[in-house]
Amino acid sequence: MKKILLFLLFTQTFLPQTDLYHKISQMIMVGFSGKTLSDSMIVNDLQIRGVGSVILFGGNIESPTQLNQLTTQIHNLSSTPLFIAIDQEGGRIARLRETNGYTSTYTAYQIGTIFNNESINRSWASLMAGWLKDAKINLNLAPVADVNVNPESPAIGFLDRSFSRIPDSVFNHCFWFIDEFHQKNILNCLKHFPGHGSATTDSHLGFTDITNTWADSELVPYRRLIQNGYNDFIMSGHLFNAQIDSVYPASLSNKTLTGLLRDSLGFEGLIITDGMFMGAISNNYSFDEAVELAINAGNDILLYTTNKLSGKSLVDSVVGIVMNKISEGKITEQRINESYNRIIQKKQQLTNVYQSNNDFIPDDFELSNYPNPFNAQTNILVKVPKDGNLSINVFNTIGEEVAELVNDFKTAGTYNFNFNASELASGIYLIRMKMQNKILTHKMVLLK
Repeated sequence: MKKILLFLLFTQTFLPQTDLYHKISQMIMVGFSGKTLSDSMIVNDLQIRGVGSVILFGGNIESPTQLNQLTTQIHNLSSTPLFIAIDQEGGRIARLRETNGYTSTYTAYQIGTIFNNESINRSWASLMAGWLKDAKINLNLAPVADVNVNPESPAIGFLDRSFSRIPDSVFNHCFWFIDEFHQKNILNCLKHFPGHGSATTDSHLGFTDITNTWADSELVPYRRLIQNGYNDFIMSGHLFNAQIDSVYPASLSNKTLTGLLRDSLGFEGLIITDGMFMGAISNNYSFDEAVELAINAGNDILLYTTNKLSGKSLVDSVVGIVMNKISEGKITEQRINESYNRIIQKKQQLTNVYQSNNDFIPDDFELSNYPNPFNAQTNILVKVPKDGNLSINVFNTIGEEVAELVNDFKTAGTYNFNFNASELASGIYLIRMKMQNKILTHKMVLLK
């Protein structure tokens, strides 16, 4: 009895802080160097710190076979399903290309303006979506929904990244592009809200003011896609527009992201920042300030192209900053919970997809659940490296079985089981997984 009480006391004392760490880390996307997971920092980001998303660049990719091995390792290291993202717009902005075992692709401008043909759009989008599916990449940071207002815009028009100068044509091509990726169970991300196409400067390099060049018509692709049910991702641009917010750029603006995108346009999906180390932000805001402003603006995920900050873990640094801001009353836990819930909800959709496809075989047995602590329902994630009879049971702290989730033959793969505890009392519960001679247990907490 004394051991149980000490165990309960330890859990009640330290779990809320641990849980908050996990929620915040789910709001972070990082890149990393290399074509393998040889760096212990990214391994610890995935296994221990629970980073929610990873972005891959050309430097991570050598060939389709190598990429498949890399993403399999990444997925297997994370106990919570990951977003693995890539920029695969086509044309100049395409991480999968002829130099690493794929093929060259058309630009958005060629697809939407020169050809302006649905079947050509769909055929190329389907090809690229197939590449991502085979590589176990579940999020494409595309298509570009910017209208080609200024063909010489250094980050958009000059690089042929916009489908068209006609807003309705941009909508059509984005819609067809997205539909092909959805057919392969790949999420998409529209960018760069509220519209980068009129800019005369590049937000990668510094402050970008679109106040005098931007027009409300640039919202047409976003508005029409949202009206048609789009709820994947939208990327907030580092774009200053005094017509909307006279103080902050869009990516740090509550008026733009919460007021305009969520409240006015009705977007219910995930909002992700453009790269937080881009000049438009890093040249004008401190690291801490940018984190605080980005979260309070309404971004759900903060994107960083590296996982290191001054040689240390960027994930640890961001989580620490956010925790301090919460203790100071500058960020609320409610704000974190809003984003965390959106992220987990979207990941549940992906997990169900992977459960049915069972695309890869884990290296070892794993047992986890998310969210944890949970209210009423949680998802129990199981990885089994071989075939056999799998049983999963849930027990209370006095050893009574409260649920049997499965007792059946399963092939090697990854499985997700929903556990509904709506009729159980708050407290600590133990999950036991058994397959042949292998037994794993995992603690979870029900809070009502």
